[in-house]
Amino acid sequence: MFETWIFYCFAAVLLVSGLLVITARNPVHGVLFLVLAFFTAAGIWLLLRAEFLAITLVVVYVGAVMVLFLFVVMMLDINVERVREGFWRNLPLALLVGGIMVIEMVFVLLGRIWGAVPAPTLANYSNTKALGRVLYTQYAYAFEIAAVLLLVAIIAAIALTLRKRKDSRSQDPSEQVKARREERVQLVSMKAETEK
Repeated sequence: MFETWIFYCFAAVLLVSGLLVITARNPVHGVLFLVLAFFTAAGIWLLLRAEFLAITLVVVYVGAVMVLFLFVVMMLDINVERVREGFWRNLPLALLVGGIMVIEMVFVLLGRIWGAVPAPTLANYSNTKALGRVLYTQYAYAFEIAAVLLLVAIIAAIALTLRKRKDSRSQDPSEQVKARREERVQLVSMKAETEK
């Protein structure tokens, strides 16, 4: 009973934070709400005994990808009004996709209510070991393609943030190494002042 109550609390926080990701006016706030959504999804996965996936979600998405998103959103000058122009145009497609996902979740929940029982597991069963066996044998190529896509996304994000800006100041290390003390400091001899 307590575990079910925690599940519904996490699910409510996940739905609210997902809604706030879409409706947040500030892109930085949207990214932070997405971090909250990832943390609550990881909590739900822990309740479902998928510990490896929960830890991976926190480490990979919250620890790496969301930090990268946050830096990109904060470093790029995003015109929020221009981004919001396509909201009403894309709303029907978004509602269609959301409706399909809701119908799928209803079928999953009804299947569980109507008596679909998961297969029993052995006492020494490890979901991490089973996931690794399937991931690195049956889905090895898909895993490698996903890794290459993530690498390309990281390189693209870095390339976007390294553009030239007029107001940015940079230092040239080779010029700093060439500097000599005589060029930087000038000693001036002055007469001592005396009180009158």
